[in-house]
Amino acid sequence: MPTLETERLVLRGWKPEDIECVHAVFSDEESAKYIGGTKTRWQSWRHMAMIMGHWNLRGFTQFALETKDTGTTIGFAGPWFPEGWPEPEIGYALVRDAQGQGFATEAAIAGLKFAYQKLGWTTAISMIDEHNDGSKQVARKMGAIFEQRSVLFNNPAEIWRHLPPEQYLERHS
Repeated sequence: MPTLETERLVLRGWKPEDIECVHAVFSDEESAKYIGGTKTRWQSWRHMAMIMGHWNLRGFTQFALETKDTGTTIGFAGPWFPEGWPEPEIGYALVRDAQGQGFATEAAIAGLKFAYQKLGWTTAISMIDEHNDGSKQVARKMGAIFEQRSVLFNNPAEIWRHLPPEQYLERHS
């Protein structure tokens, strides 16, 4: 996996010790409620393994997010397109202590730049739980617009459409 850098983050490949972060996301009811709900430690490990396996199946996956100042892993973000998804997605999830500080926006912007510039994507969405106002705010900051309501695996969600590559890269150069 390549490594990307933003002002405050390193977006990198996965390490075994990242289970601590993944489990922190999924064991916290608030952090997990819009991304499938809480998970036990072994379920969190399986989720991390799924993210890692996505690289082998698709040639891309969500990055582990590490802060530059402390080296702490705070979540995951980036390109995502599992079987059954309507289109390629930019997704993100952070531990609670890292939320509300702009890290999700910073990481998602870098992840979508990567998808457009290196993966050759021509379109991208974010699937957002209809009640997840924080993620809607991230999508808006990226320039995405609400497109439609959807039901994915019996969960109501909204599809937010990101700008096409030329417009997006000009806006986030």
